[in-house]
Amino acid sequence: MRIKRKLAILLPLAMLLVMLCPVIAMAAEEEVAAQPALYATFWSLIPAIVAIVLALITKEVYSSLLIGVIVGALFASKTVSEAGVVTGFNFIGTVQGVMQGGIISVVSDSYNVGILVFLVILGTMVALMNKAGGSAAFGEWAGTHIKSRVGAQLMTLLLGCIIFIDDYFNCLTVGSVMRPVSDKHKVSRAKLAYIIDATAAPVCIIAPISSWAAAVAGFVEGEDGFSLFVHAIPFNYYAILTIVMMIVIILLRFDYGPMKKHERNAIEKGDLFTSGQSMTPAEEIKGNDRGRVIDMLFPIICLIACCIIFMIYTGGFFEGANVIEAFSNADASLGLALGSFVALIITVVYMLCRRVLSFTECMKSLPEGFKAMVPAILILVLAWSLKTMTDTLGAATFVATAMANVADQFMGFLPAIIFLVGVGLAFATGTSWGTFGILIPIVVGVFPNNPQLLIIGIAACMAGAVCGDHCSPISDTTIMASAGSQSNHINHVSTQLPYALTVAFVSCVTYIIAGFVKRAAIVLPIGIVIMIVVLLIIRVAARNTGDTPAEE
Repeated sequence: MRIKRKLAILLPLAMLLVMLCPVIAMAAEEEVAAQPALYATFWSLIPAIVAIVLALITKEVYSSLLIGVIVGALFASKTVSEAGVVTGFNFIGTVQGVMQGGIISVVSDSYNVGILVFLVILGTMVALMNKAGGSAAFGEWAGTHIKSRVGAQLMTLLLGCIIFIDDYFNCLTVGSVMRPVSDKHKVSRAKLAYIIDATAAPVCIIAPISSWAAAVAGFVEGEDGFSLFVHAIPFNYYAILTIVMMIVIILLRFDYGPMKKHERNAIEKGDLFTSGQSMTPAEEIKGNDRGRVIDMLFPIICLIACCIIFMIYTGGFFEGANVIEAFSNADASLGLALGSFVALIITVVYMLCRRVLSFTECMKSLPEGFKAMVPAILILVLAWSLKTMTDTLGAATFVATAMANVADQFMGFLPAIIFLVGVGLAFATGTSWGTFGILIPIVVGVFPNNPQLLIIGIAACMAGAVCGDHCSPISDTTIMASAGSQSNHINHVSTQLPYALTVAFVSCVTYIIAGFVKRAAIVLPIGIVIMIVVLLIIRVAARNTGDTPAEE
C-alpha cells in the first residue's frame, strides 16, 4: 500500500516535470540572449564576498563555496533583454545557473580537466612513493642532514624557489617532498602550507621562464610583453617582499596571528594540525621497509623533467621555437597532464624493476591517489564555478571601470591604486590570471607616453593580482597549497592572511614611493628595509605579550 501511495504522488510529479521541459528549454534560450540585470554593478562582487565571509566564519569551505555559487546564479537569473524587458529572480534560472552555467561548464572545460588529471596522477604518484617506502626513507635521511625546524623550513623555501615553472606543479611537488621532513621537525601543516603557497605564485611571477611569464606577456598588446615582464621584475614588490618576509620569520623564529597557535601546538604538543584534520604523520609515511631515498627522488625528478619537456612541447619547442617562445606559447594544463601521465608510467615500471611493489599494489595506488585528491578537486570545482558566476555578473568589468575613472586624477599614486585594485579583484574572483587579463590592457592604455610608469604599473598589476590570489580562500593556488601540504584549507587561509596583509601593506607604501621616485635601485632597498623593520616591530610586540611559541 505504501508503494502504491508513493507511486500515486511521484507519477503526477514526473508527468508535470515532462510537461515543463519545453518551458525550461525556452527559458534557457532566453537567458542566453539576455544579460544579467546586475551586470558590472557592486552586486557582482556579493557572491564571492558571501563565500569568503562564510568560509572564514564557519571554517567549512564546501558549503560556503556552494552557497556563493547559488547566490551568484540567483543574481544572474535576473536578466534584461536587448529590448529592455527585465526578468525577475527565478528558481529554474538559478538551478540551471548552478549546474549548467557553473559546475557542468567548469568540469567540461578542457583546461580544467587537464588540471584535474594532473592532480589525480600526482596523488597516485605520492601513494606509490609512500607504498614503496620512499617517503619514509627520505624522512629518515633528512633527519640526519636537516637538524632543526629552521633547516626544514629553509629547505622547503629553497625547493619552492627552484621549482618555478608553474604554481600548481610547485605546490603539489614541494608538498609531497617536504611533508615528511617538516613533520619530523614538528613544523605545523599550516606553516608548511604558507611556505608552499608563498613560493608558488610569488616566485612564478618573477621567473622569466614560467607559465606565468607567458600569460602576462600574452595580455600585453602593442608592446613587447616579455621585455616588459623582465623590466617589471625589480618593481614586483609583493613577490620579492614575500620572500624577504619568509626568510626573516624563519631565521628569527617567530610567528604571529593564528599561525602562532598552530606552531605552538606543533612544538609543545606534537599536534601538526590543530583542528580540522585527523590524519597523523605516521599513517602518511608508513610504507615498505625496503624503500630507499631514491624511491622518492626518482619519481619526483622524473615528474619534473617530463612536465617541463611536455610543456615546451605544447609550446612548439620541437617545431623550431626557442625555450622562451615555447614557454610563452605553452598550454600548462595539457603539458602537466601529458608529463605527469608519462612520469606515472615510468614510475610504475621503475617500482616493478626495483621489486619494491607488485603490479597489483601499483594499481591499487590509482584509486588511493584519486581518493586523496577528492577534497582538493571538490574545492577547485566549486571555486571555478564561483569564478564563472562572478564573470557572468561582470565583477571584473565593474572593478576595471572604477579604476579607469580615477586614473587621470591620481597619476603619482596610480601604481599603488593599481596594486590595490588588483588585490581586490583577485581576492574577489580567486584568479590572478583573470586579473592580468582585465587590468593589464587598461594599464597599457593609461600610460601610453610614459614607459617607466608603464613598467611600474604592469608590475603593480601583477603584484596586486598575486597578493589577492594569495589571500583568497577561493583561489586555486591557495587550494593547491592546502592539498600539497595536506592542511585543512580554512586553517591555511586564516593563518596565511595576516602574513599576506603585512606584505601587502608594505608593498602599497613602496608603490606610493615608486610612483614618484621611479628608480628600482632606490625604491626596492627602501621596501626591503621597511619590510624588515615592520617585522622586527611585530616580533618585539609579540615577545612583550608573550605570544611567541616555545622553541624546539
